[in-house]
Amino acid sequence: MDDRTVRMALERHWEASDASDFEREHDIYRDDAVLDYPQSGERIRGRRNIQQSRMVQPNKKRFTIQRIIGAGDLWVTEFVLTYDGVPSYTVSIMEFRDGQVVHETQYFADRFEPSPTRAHLVEHADGTSSR
Repeated sequence: MDDRTVRMALERHWEASDASDFEREHDIYRDDAVLDYPQSGERIRGRRNIQQSRMVQPNKKRFTIQRIIGAGDLWVTEFVLTYDGVPSYTVSIMEFRDGQVVHETQYFADRFEPSPTRAHLVEHADGTSSR
């Protein structure tokens, strides 16, 4: 599978995730895929178990993709995952085998206020000045 095809599969996956289309969302995974959540210490084995874990999640979710980057069998997606209106800044690392995800690791981070001690050194991510 070439990089363009993988990128298109990832775009379909994240669009389906945002739409809560659980069937299409999980087409990208191999039957024996593994999903790790290091912050909670959870590991979910198997495409159907990964799908079920997401289907039983009661929160209203939205996915806003910031960037997809990768090549070959390793791809990273940075996105904002909003649960019930609260954003979590997320990184998904996907490893592919034979055109499907065999392993995914997701990292989550909450928003925090910038430190005033470095205000003179930074700009806002939207390009505006801190001063």
